[in-house]
Amino acid sequence: MNAPVPVVIDCDPGHDDALAIMLAAGDPAVDLLAITTVAGNQTLAKTTLNARRVCTVAGITGVPIAAGCDRPLVQPLRVADDVHGESGLDGPRFPEPTVDVVPEHAVDLIHRILTRHPEPVTLVPTAPLTNIALLLTRYPEDAARIREIVLMGGSTERGNRTPAAEFNMYADPEAADIVFRSGVPVTMCGLNVTHQALATPEVVARLEGLGTELGRTCAGLLTYFGSTYRRLWGFEHPPLHDPVAVARVIDPAIVTCVPANVVVELRGEYTRGATVVDPHRYLDRPVNAQVAVTLDTGLFWDRLVASVARLGA
Repeated sequence: MNAPVPVVIDCDPGHDDALAIMLAAGDPAVDLLAITTVAGNQTLAKTTLNARRVCTVAGITGVPIAAGCDRPLVQPLRVADDVHGESGLDGPRFPEPTVDVVPEHAVDLIHRILTRHPEPVTLVPTAPLTNIALLLTRYPEDAARIREIVLMGGSTERGNRTPAAEFNMYADPEAADIVFRSGVPVTMCGLNVTHQALATPEVVARLEGLGTELGRTCAGLLTYFGSTYRRLWGFEHPPLHDPVAVARVIDPAIVTCVPANVVVELRGEYTRGATVVDPHRYLDRPVNAQVAVTLDTGLFWDRLVASVARLGA
């Protein structure tokens, strides 16, 4: 068995971020070193509180949580309260968190982990890329200490915040541009693959069937998430975006990728934040990313449900 992959999750919980945290904390293939938060689905105060809530209900201790950037690099903050609710994690009731944050900015915590860890670390951003871009700008030498960046964001097709742009890219396109141009190995898990991770009634029943409070909480999260996806986009079942990036780290066979050049559109009147994915080299630009295209849904849900079962035992 291979040694666990050292990982930092950078997130903006968010229903799907919550499940991504649980997948990373509960799967033996991952050594979760830290959880960092950023403004995105909700304000920084709310996403940080939600990370603490998730760790509390899942019994995740000993993993530092640090708050990062409270706004994008250039544009104003635009949250996704229409999707995730006023709290950013609407649905189940959460107890007062017993897990606190460390008194350190997220970017500085990631930098400290990278400089002290004996091997390169994988960063898994499931949020706007503000923290990661600031890390690469403030500490450019850290690029060599990052094994890879496996992110949830972008799309090979259409968007979910504008016709062209996925939310995480749209929320901070300048940050995304910095990351894709950084030279660090990047894997992009976009909407085209995450829309294959549908939380069907059978999936919700598996979580409820665990017979634990955590399983019921996860089922409640997916039930609320499903209601917003039906209302906003007409989805019969909600897609669980962020855990797909974690699954790629756990076992690359779960998420099949193709090499491509990816450019983040910064100036288009109607396309700002779009990811221009070029696997066929039409633009004659070098490959700078692995782009996810297919998901083994059976393996994906098996690993996620098993992680929730371990944490809730």
